Amino acid sequence: MPRFAVLLRGVNVGKGNRVPMAEFKVLLEQMGYTDVKTLLNSGNAVFSSSARSDAKLSAAVAAEVERKFGVSTPVIVKSAAEVALVINEAPMTPPDGEQSRFLVAFGQDEQALQALSPLLRLAGDTEHLVITRHAAYLHSSGGLLESKIGEALLGKAGRGVTTRNWATVLKVGALLGAA
Repeated sequence: MPRFAVLLRGVNVGKGNRVPMAEFKVLLEQMGYTDVKTLLNSGNAVFSSSARSDAKLSAAVAAEVERKFGVSTPVIVKSAAEVALVINEAPMTPPDGEQSRFLVAFGQDEQALQALSPLLRLAGDTEHLVITRHAAYLHSSGGLLESKIGEALLGKAGRGVTTRNWATVLKVGALLGAA
């Protein structure tokens, strides 16, 4: 049965947008998904489903998250094969010890990623942004707290995507059997 990753944007950060991961797991199981596992407390889960459409899965999960938790947030669903592409075809990877300074932005579709193109002009001397068909990759050797692009991704400019650091992407890939 196909495996999928579901990535929620901006949950469990601060006091708002609370989605308890144990309850999120139960919700996904109630939706009929199997072999559900959550990762960390930041809106990451993997599951199996006979469904084939990432977009339909995304819409269904988003509707249930809003109904159950009162949280309206972008929900990105990617197949195990898509996550493997994001990992294996990364145009750059972080040096050892810099996985927390390397973000991967996931969009539900290529248009969401291409909408990030205006951020390319914000790159400073310590930042490098690459946008592909499958993901956008940001390395900020000066640290993400100092990154203008990182700030924009977390704000209005990035509202159609969700970001994960490289270590989390690799963990999600491992749960899917994609890494």
